[in-house]
Amino acid sequence: MIHLRYVEALNETLPTKAQSIFLAGGIQGCPNWQEPMAKALIEGTMNLVVFNPRRADFPIDEPRAAEAQITWEHRHLRASSAVAFWFCKETQPIVLYELGAWSMTSKHIFVGVEPGYPREQDVRIQTKLVRPYVNVVSKLEDLVKQVADWTKS
Repeated sequence: MIHLRYVEALNETLPTKAQSIFLAGGIQGCPNWQEPMAKALIEGTMNLVVFNPRRADFPIDEPRAAEAQITWEHRHLRASSAVAFWFCKETQPIVLYELGAWSMTSKHIFVGVEPGYPREQDVRIQTKLVRPYVNVVSKLEDLVKQVADWTKS
């Protein structure tokens, strides 16, 4: 039996047999929401791999760091079974791009929007139009619960 695994950028582990979730959302200029979500999933689920794009030390002054980061995210988004989006108040526009792209695929998605996010209404309306069965939540804990419930089904 496979137990939960945690894969942080730029680790190249790409498991193939377990369900996996990519934590999509703000990194720079945002609170570290990925840490409590990953921790809650580790404590509450089995047979799940968590792909976390936020790494402990991002070398912002290294010219090739952004390309390596984006390439890692590209690979792991495609390898994941599902994607959990969290729009914190400070989220950058790239997350909207990612939600739009993955909403148009058959990949399972989960969406959460922190109250106060300036484009909350847009996220809710666009998600409802494209994926009417996706329940957009307002608390990180509810997003964790959705993912945990998905792993049990």
